[in-house]
Amino acid sequence: MSEYSDNDGDARATRNRTPHSEDLELSALLTHLRNSRGFDFSGYKPVSLRRRVIKRMQSLEEPVETFAEYLDYLEVHPEEFAALFNSILINVTSFFRDPEAWKYLANEVVPEILRAAPVDAPVRCWSAGCASGEEPNTLAMVLAEAMGEDAFRRRVKIYATDVDEQALAQARQAIYSEQSVRAVPPVYRNKYFQPVQGGYQFAQDLRRNVIYGRHDLVQDAPISRLDLLVSRDTLMYFNAETQARILNRFHFALKDTGFLFLGRAEMLLTHTDLFEPVNLKHRVFTKAQRGRTRQQLLQLGHGVADGREASNRLAQQARLREAAFDATADAILVVDVAGKLLAVNQRAREMLGLRGSDLGRPLRDLEVSYHPVELRGPIDRAMATRGVITIPDVERYPAPGMVQYLEVYVTPISDDGGPLLGVSITMTDVTRYRRLEQELQRSHSDLESAYEELQSTNEELETSNEELQSTIEELETTNEELESTNEELETTNAELLSTNEELATMNSELGERTAEANMARAFLESILSSLESGLVVIDDQLNVLIWNRKAEDLWGLRYDEVVGRSLLSLDIGLPVERLAEPLRAFSRDEQDTQTLSVDAITRRGKPVRVTIVMSPFSSLTARREGIVLQMVAEDR
Repeated sequence: MSEYSDNDGDARATRNRTPHSEDLELSALLTHLRNSRGFDFSGYKPVSLRRRVIKRMQSLEEPVETFAEYLDYLEVHPEEFAALFNSILINVTSFFRDPEAWKYLANEVVPEILRAAPVDAPVRCWSAGCASGEEPNTLAMVLAEAMGEDAFRRRVKIYATDVDEQALAQARQAIYSEQSVRAVPPVYRNKYFQPVQGGYQFAQDLRRNVIYGRHDLVQDAPISRLDLLVSRDTLMYFNAETQARILNRFHFALKDTGFLFLGRAEMLLTHTDLFEPVNLKHRVFTKAQRGRTRQQLLQLGHGVADGREASNRLAQQARLREAAFDATADAILVVDVAGKLLAVNQRAREMLGLRGSDLGRPLRDLEVSYHPVELRGPIDRAMATRGVITIPDVERYPAPGMVQYLEVYVTPISDDGGPLLGVSITMTDVTRYRRLEQELQRSHSDLESAYEELQSTNEELETSNEELQSTIEELETTNEELESTNEELETTNAELLSTNEELATMNSELGERTAEANMARAFLESILSSLESGLVVIDDQLNVLIWNRKAEDLWGLRYDEVVGRSLLSLDIGLPVERLAEPLRAFSRDEQDTQTLSVDAITRRGKPVRVTIVMSPFSSLTARREGIVLQMVAEDR
């Protein structure tokens, strides 16, 4: 998972700096990272974050001493961002980390999830902070063993997320070193990994059910309707306030029957209102029903016996409202009567660059209060008149050279006509309609121009008609000349017919010779195809002349893919670079035959020992023109 360590040295890169000034400079640096690159580290533990940044500052070729100097360095050297993020986000993960906990998950939790799910219902899992993919792939193996590979491929989706794009790129390849897979039990390693060049590749059939994507636990909306959420040793690197926010999102993400699987360093003891321990030793929790909500449901149930069922319904309704709010295509902001930002949907966060940390702040302190349009005046008017204020034709420029048109609606919110609670601000993208309107105006103008051109063209056509009449008379004269020419052509045609008969006789003889040649070629191809060994014929420049079907079967390349190409340039399992010197020596020495053996890999990935017999290839004039290679493969 992506994490950063606070066990590094406590070296200081600043000299004679007050703690307050350092904090201000670090805050400015973090603000620059958020605005320029979209990474918000404000929720991370300050001490650990400070140490990681200082360590990176000291590792520069010419170390800098203050956060302000490092901010200037980043602006001049944008390539430094990647190195800084790698220093802060250290990927620490492995297969089956803490084996006893995974054993408990496989033996107790997974069977309970499958028992609770209807037959053939989808099973949804989320691996938060997946790093290079060892954790979600471990979960895939556990589920595949529990329910069978066919059922796994049909039913399971494992969402694996991280903020580190480099780690996600490595995870998508699913190729791991020999040392990495040592922690995998041998029975799993033999079943779910395939040896490849550079290590071992995780089974592609299972890999397709693991969906990787970038996700920030602090800022982005959680994945919902989960049966199992795995987040091991990720929360420990956030401060208490950020942990509480993330845990609330985890609570929302899980089904009522879902499970939360944490790491050994995470306890959840201060969040017992959200989760209840199933096995505290192995850090397995289940979703708790909050007592206050339960009492409210019991009071409002009107005789409903099962309070838990009512609580579940209310929780589902709350999740549905939140999901519907986020799914709205328009950008929506909610501001209370005190002018504080209470809620924003997903579209507003994406379009206006708002963060979760902006909630609760006065709207006037945020850029959205005046960009892309001044909102403070319309909000005051909407509250004063309790009527909807419409702001049309708002232009927004999301990127250089791009313009977006918005219609903004400021709508007062009250409690059933009672006291005013605040206002909602809806920004509707009408760019498409404005463009259609502009295109319609252009089309109308184009039609008027086309009508004028049509009138002019009609006059020109009348003039052209007169000219055509004169042309017809000239054509009649030309027709008489053509008739005379036609008689001459008939005479020439008779001569050509005689010549054609001679050509037909010659063509018949040529066809007979071609048929004989085709029969000989077919006979030769059948002989080559029937050989049990691979047969390759190369010329004196080592270019391929003949490549039989057994050679195709051994190395996976067809005849039309190799003919005319140098044997030494082919990318096949045969180590052709080792054949270069023996082949050239054989051509120079003019021996009758020569045999050598090499290790190779067939097109199916099977290791074999190949015996190659080299013989001279001579023309009808007995001149040596190449080499015949006969290849016999035996299992290693």
